[in-house]
Amino acid sequence: MIVLFTVSACSMTPDRAVGDKQLRKLGESGQAVRARERTEQRLRDVARAYADHAPLSLGLVVVHDVCVPGSGPGWFFQQKTDDYKIACSMNITAYYGADPAHMGDTLDAILTAGDDARSRPDGSGNPIPFTHDGHGKRLVAYYRGHSRNSRSPQAPEPTRLAASGQTLTWDTTRGDAPRRLVEEPYAGLVDDPPVSRVVRDPKTATVAAIRKRYGLVFKLELPYRDYYGVLKNGRTRTG
Repeated sequence: MIVLFTVSACSMTPDRAVGDKQLRKLGESGQAVRARERTEQRLRDVARAYADHAPLSLGLVVVHDVCVPGSGPGWFFQQKTDDYKIACSMNITAYYGADPAHMGDTLDAILTAGDDARSRPDGSGNPIPFTHDGHGKRLVAYYRGHSRNSRSPQAPEPTRLAASGQTLTWDTTRGDAPRRLVEEPYAGLVDDPPVSRVVRDPKTATVAAIRKRYGLVFKLELPYRDYYGVLKNGRTRTG
């Protein structure tokens, strides 16, 4: 009996802290809306910084915003949302057009912007985290034709930078067969705010259309940012 009870307890899902009706009420509150708008603007500013500091044309922004109910206390395992009634977070994925003939210059401009941000002790620089570290220098040299692939001549073309939670990827340019291309945004996200909110800006933009216009696509993924929460004791937290 003890063994059966233990197995049953371990497999139970902790109760939700709030039901659907209260989840929506809390997620639509004035404080939640204001925190949501501030966070979206900050994330959009990050995406815009890349177009402002490098020869990148911002073609599409996809916002994903979710509010989830907190969990009841588990039997044995602590949940991240045990102390919350509701927790909301948001991320942005941005797509840019670029000229494939000037990849070295594009990457160099991105890294230079990151160098500038790091050099400012007051934190007033732009939010680009990528710099001319060892990997960055090798990427610029590779795309300017000054060096071979640092991994090996047979290795796939390098198409990724990652730092501080941000990930930047791009289409291959060196004639790989088949080419590795940035994919269209995931179409399975449900737009049912405030539980799940999806914004495409512009609504009709596609990655294929950006590529057709500019020749190459860059994709920037920003990490989810917690922006609003209501604790079980009634206190609120905003990001």
